Amino acid sequence: MKLINLRRVLLAAIPIIVICTADRAECAASSQQALHAKIEYCNTCHGLSAQGYRGFYPIPRLAGQQTQYIENQLRAFIERRRKNSYMYNVAHVLSPEMQTALAKYFNALNSKPLRDAPRTLVDKGKTIYEEGDPNSNVPACMACHGGEAKGQQEIPRLAGQLPDYIFNKLVNWNKERGQDERRPDISAIMLPTSHNLSKAQIQAVAAYVSQLQ
Repeated sequence: MKLINLRRVLLAAIPIIVICTADRAECAASSQQALHAKIEYCNTCHGLSAQGYRGFYPIPRLAGQQTQYIENQLRAFIERRRKNSYMYNVAHVLSPEMQTALAKYFNALNSKPLRDAPRTLVDKGKTIYEEGDPNSNVPACMACHGGEAKGQQEIPRLAGQLPDYIFNKLVNWNKERGQDERRPDISAIMLPTSHNLSKAQIQAVAAYVSQLQ
């Protein structure tokens, strides 16, 4: 009698297992569709291969960017620590899971850089990037961003980035980054350097890193 009842219980559970499995598959498919839709939305501004785009103003390359850096910046937009009204509107509706999925997707891309910076500035930029400028109290960029400018973890990749985007960010660093004194973040590290670099030096460094693959 007990064996018969156990068999009935197991048979009754089979449809539930099938339904749960189907729901998981449907949920996974739905998640992939949502991710694909978000990627297409991002590409409308950041370029079809996330290589960056020049619209009304330069929009950054995301291809190959560090996963942790992308996630950190999305949170910074949401928490208003980084000032950008457009990106706040985009980021604040993303779930943490979607933020991670997008960051991993863009990190895996390896689009070719646009390479449209003045070649005449590259050598000067390379010197500053690798050696810094002791006279201006500017450390070598490669000390944090790496020899190939690919960054690490929360330190951003600079290789292949649009030079005018880099220029705009550095000259406006204190106006856009670290905007919540109650919640200081890693952006504070760049404040002295962005202040000490001349505009000519920024242009040179931007030209150099922009042509790296």
